[in-house]
Amino acid sequence: MAGATAFLVINVWTGAPLLALWAGSKTVGEQRLSMAAVFVVVIVLIAVELAMIFALSRLDSAYKQMTGHALSENRMTWLRSMNTQGETVGLGVPLSMLERIVMASVYLGVIAFLVWYVFFAGSPLPAAS
Repeated sequence: MAGATAFLVINVWTGAPLLALWAGSKTVGEQRLSMAAVFVVVIVLIAVELAMIFALSRLDSAYKQMTGHALSENRMTWLRSMNTQGETVGLGVPLSMLERIVMASVYLGVIAFLVWYVFFAGSPLPAAS
């Protein structure tokens, strides 16, 4: 399960955008960029990302059932009723291994972007002559 989660998380950052760009490039062919190609890229990217997110959610649910973690409510905290003062949903619930893998991927992705932006991207301004 950890390997499948790591594979999906890495492909959320890399594989899905590359697949969408490849599909858009097949739409364009040898011509110039068209709105149809951009539309194909956006639609393919949305479809693949949603499929990967759904798969990650199913993996997390299966992992929690296998390990006996308490299944929590999937409603966001700010959408819960405000008149439940005694509600302790989500408090003290440890993170699962799959959630830790996803968090680590997000941290590494952001750090990699910042390193690239600061050290390798170069200035967008024209060179002074």
